[in-house]
Amino acid sequence: MSFVDEVRLRVRAGDGGAGGLSFLRTKLQPKGGPNGGDGGRGGSVIAVADPGLGSLAPYVRKSLVRADGGQPGGPHNRNGADGVDVLVPVPVGTVVRSDGEVLADLARPDSRYVIAEGGRGGRGNAALKSSRDRLPNYSEPGEPGHELFVTFELHLVADVGLLGPPNAGKSTLLGAVSRATPKIGAYPFTTIDPNLGIVDVDDDTRLTVADLPGLIEGASEGRGLGLRFLRHAQRCSLLALVVDVASDDPVGDLESVYREVASFDAALAERARVVIANKIDIGGDRSRIESWAHSHAADVVAISAAEGVNLDDLRRVLGPAVARAKAELGEPQSFAVYRPAVEDRIIVHREDGGFRVRSERIERAVAQTPINNVRAVRRLQRRLKTMGVEKALRREGANEGDEVRIGDVAFEWIPDA
Repeated sequence: MSFVDEVRLRVRAGDGGAGGLSFLRTKLQPKGGPNGGDGGRGGSVIAVADPGLGSLAPYVRKSLVRADGGQPGGPHNRNGADGVDVLVPVPVGTVVRSDGEVLADLARPDSRYVIAEGGRGGRGNAALKSSRDRLPNYSEPGEPGHELFVTFELHLVADVGLLGPPNAGKSTLLGAVSRATPKIGAYPFTTIDPNLGIVDVDDDTRLTVADLPGLIEGASEGRGLGLRFLRHAQRCSLLALVVDVASDDPVGDLESVYREVASFDAALAERARVVIANKIDIGGDRSRIESWAHSHAADVVAISAAEGVNLDDLRRVLGPAVARAKAELGEPQSFAVYRPAVEDRIIVHREDGGFRVRSERIERAVAQTPINNVRAVRRLQRRLKTMGVEKALRREGANEGDEVRIGDVAFEWIPDA
């Protein structure tokens, strides 16, 4: 299965179950009171960072993730069962977005984020009993579950990111120092997707190394595979610049790669702490490469990935360099965007000859009212007055008989006496 680092899904949480409508009828209590139970909460859709996944490929052919709804309430005050939550496994390092906004960053194994929350269950007629209505002949429908489109965007989490110009030998190097089998060819852009390998530094230290697509000039502006490459580089603790010592201008290649990374993120460029001078079996002058590396406070290792020359030296350099980088950066942290509670103001405006009322709590109250039941509508009318809807309508010039729209419901406004 191919590597996939971005998918878009429609996510739908389960609706809440309807409240039960029931009256106690027994031999000893032929006219007992209401005893309909509440409906269960709908299932939520939850993203979970799974360290066993390395790609978003399982979701390429999936357009909808949906949770089950809650069960309806039953007689004898039996509450309906809650809907089962749906867990969506994603690779560690997945960013969840909606409409361009970052909702969560699942940077650590087993971190979770509730993408869509299940709707609340409706109240049964037992819970709706009041001094005004001792025998309610209605119950509430369940609240609809949250629905939205989300984008999963994978940012690979690795200890070392190998970067350099196309055909610098990054894939050959990854295959030589690990058990990875990346695609290798003698032409630019052999690697069009990141490859991961595990490198054993010693008996106690193992590093995850990512071979990232070749970087060309203008990558920070989206040329070539630029933005996809740089996205994954952001997760790497250490960046190792791989250069072909036998190229026409190896120092120019180094400077071009470093400049593109710095243009994208100046802080990211500071992670370029190792320079790997590859293909020394072919020849080339390494002195200028060493001078460039020292001027950028980077270690330099001369190797031949194809011939296996000096790979142990490279391992000995990478281990301590990664340890220092992690000590400076710290472990990546998961987060979810915090949305502070805002005042749910009632907004009324004119709309097509009537009036539209907007308020989350008002719309929820209407949605959970069986409009075809006279007693339920009377109760709703009292609630709307208490909530301030009548006052808001009067302020906007609404008169008795005007059409008022709340959510999907339109009705003639008759002020409560």
